[in-house]
Amino acid sequence: AMWVLYALYRLFRRTGFDLESLAFFLTTLCLSITASSSIDTLAKQTLTVLLGLIGFVVLGFFLRDLAVAKKLRWPVAIAACALLAFNVLFGQQLFGARNWVALGPISFQPSEFVKVAFILAGAETMDRLFARRNLIFTILFSLFCVGCLALMSDFGTALIFFVAFLAIAFLRSGDLPSVAMICAAAGAGCGVILHFKPYIANRFAAWRHVWEFADSTGYQQTRTMSAAASGGLFGNGPDNGWLKNVGAANTDLVFGMAAEELGMIIAVLAVICIVIFSLFTVKAAATSRSTFYTIAACSTATMLVFQTALNVLGSVDLLPLTGVTFPFLSCGGSSM
Repeated sequence: AMWVLYALYRLFRRTGFDLESLAFFLTTLCLSITASSSIDTLAKQTLTVLLGLIGFVVLGFFLRDLAVAKKLRWPVAIAACALLAFNVLFGQQLFGARNWVALGPISFQPSEFVKVAFILAGAETMDRLFARRNLIFTILFSLFCVGCLALMSDFGTALIFFVAFLAIAFLRSGDLPSVAMICAAAGAGCGVILHFKPYIANRFAAWRHVWEFADSTGYQQTRTMSAAASGGLFGNGPDNGWLKNVGAANTDLVFGMAAEELGMIIAVLAVICIVIFSLFTVKAAATSRSTFYTIAACSTATMLVFQTALNVLGSVDLLPLTGVTFPFLSCGGSSM
């Protein structure tokens, strides 16, 4: 697949293949982890990699035309709202969050697809912020997305959406006081939610004290840290780990599984790949031919970095465990 994409790039005289190489590196690690933890799903995971690759090429083709890219705002925003509303009404609960939809034998997470729509709609709207109705649209669209995720109890993803909104707002205005006011309002909203839903706070009660709750709410983090430590620098070898027997090992705790089986060097390199995404984006955005591209690219990089931080730092108890995936590395078709 990597060589086919490279050949396609050469056919259209494209020279940059840096970010794609990093994505393929992470995807290869994902397939290794899938083979170790759930080999029956390896074919499905490989299929979703190919589908994601096709989606990437098609979306990249349309986004090269700035006029077409800007026209995508309303269709993707409407589709995103419809997906989230359907999820709220008919979603299935898994690991405490009602964020899955099952259609016959196929199950998926709508929020993963809405991330792309959220970036495209937000970037295009904020690119024309001088009209008041554009600002109102962005705020209402963001509130709807985050509100639906809150109703699903998918607060990790809701936090990712909120950070992406902050990135979009700051990139367009550069106004730190306004961003601080938005954060303060969001903090007050979280306080109200915790007041009426105290069980949510209980999910994070073990944060920074997981060893005191090793057999209850801190079970996953303590096992992840022990497994990562046992792997050393070079790992115990593929399929030679025991963390895969713990729930969500190949998704929310995938950093620990990579460190245990492939080694801490590989696990840290995976994190560095995501950091390089952001550095590359900042450099490329300086020469972008439209603020739409700058806002879309930088907010996407912010989302990827923040999501990776939640996944990695949450699994080793530096942040609360919120149950989000590691981009490209975690198993799962919707995420890929």
